[in-house]
Amino acid sequence: MMGGMMKLFSRLVLSAVVLLAVTGCQQQCYTQKFPVYKGYKKAPYTLKGTRYYPLSVEEALSYREDGIASFYEADGAPGAIGQRLYPRQFYAAHKTLPLPCVCRVTNLTNGRSCYVRVADRGPFIHGRLIDVSTSVARYLGFERKGLERVRVEVISVGDGPWKRTR
Repeated sequence: MMGGMMKLFSRLVLSAVVLLAVTGCQQQCYTQKFPVYKGYKKAPYTLKGTRYYPLSVEEALSYREDGIASFYEADGAPGAIGQRLYPRQFYAAHKTLPLPCVCRVTNLTNGRSCYVRVADRGPFIHGRLIDVSTSVARYLGFERKGLERVRVEVISVGDGPWKRTR
């Protein structure tokens, strides 16, 4: 009887450790240290003759959209807000969300999701909703495919004293 109780207890402890590890991975964006950006970058901009109008902070806080995600690696290059983007960070690029913001990106094929910091502009390829870092694509399970159907939901906009949440 005691041996059975010990096995059950061991399984419960192992399950709890695995659950904590998975939850920790899903929250990875929040554990990464990014510099605080003062205010929001939401001014209209033009690229290759197309004018883009970013959403207001209020509009962004209720933003939720399904579409196609692709991925890219910035290798230390600065994003649209000047923040350097490095491999292994969970970051993304979006054409019209105010910068910076944090979004939940969910792979609609396998249900995996994670939080990303949107700190860059793009993708500028017709039909694509968001570009995510290679680390995000790997975590969500579409690095080999290259493209995946995802849902993007804004969690917060801004940093520090400018941070606004849903």
